Formats: sequence, structure tokens, C-alpha cells
Amino acid sequence: MEDMERNGEAVPEAIVERNYSGKFQVRVAPETHRQLVIEAAEKGVSLSHLAATRLASP
Repeated sequence: MEDMERNGEAVPEAIVERNYSGKFQVRVAPETHRQLVIEAAEKGVSLSHLAATRLASP
């Protein structure tokens, strides 16, 4: 950061201090999309819920 300041560069905001909307797009293969939609339907949850659960698990 000191080097950036010395060179007149803007120091970017720390990632942990940024605000996030909770939304982002991800592209997957059509077959993966199909499988995920089927799995979500079988579990009785939305595709969004299934994806969020998967992303949050270790």
C-alpha cells in the first residue's frame, strides 16, 4: 500500500470491507443446469436455494 501511495496510485478498498448484494451469475453447461433443476425439483426447493446450499457447504 505504501508503494501505491508513493506512486500516486489509489489504494483499493479491502475486500472484507466492501458491501455485497448477495447476487452473482454463474454459467454452467446445459446438462449441468438440467441436472440441478431436476435435483432441486426432487428436493422441493428452488434452484437458487440448492445452489446457495451447495456453495456454502465445505
